[in-house]
Amino acid sequence: MGTTHVLDVCDLPPPEPMQQVLDRLPDLAPGDVLRMRHRREPFPLYPMLADMGFAYRVLTPPDVPFEILIWRADGPEPSA
Repeated sequence: MGTTHVLDVCDLPPPEPMQQVLDRLPDLAPGDVLRMRHRREPFPLYPMLADMGFAYRVLTPPDVPFEILIWRADGPEPSA
């Protein structure tokens, strides 16, 4: 398994969360996971991820409204 990178965008105003996650995706190596923490569920992001070759899973941990795990679709699915 690769590295987990945490990106907390809970306190950022739109469109900064989207910009930050899109800026980080090209650097995500096979096997790496981007753990995005957000106060809202970023519905517009999901089709963009699929178009760019990424998969995702949405989690709802107790300390933040949403966590979105993002990884390269051709790689292994991460454990939560």
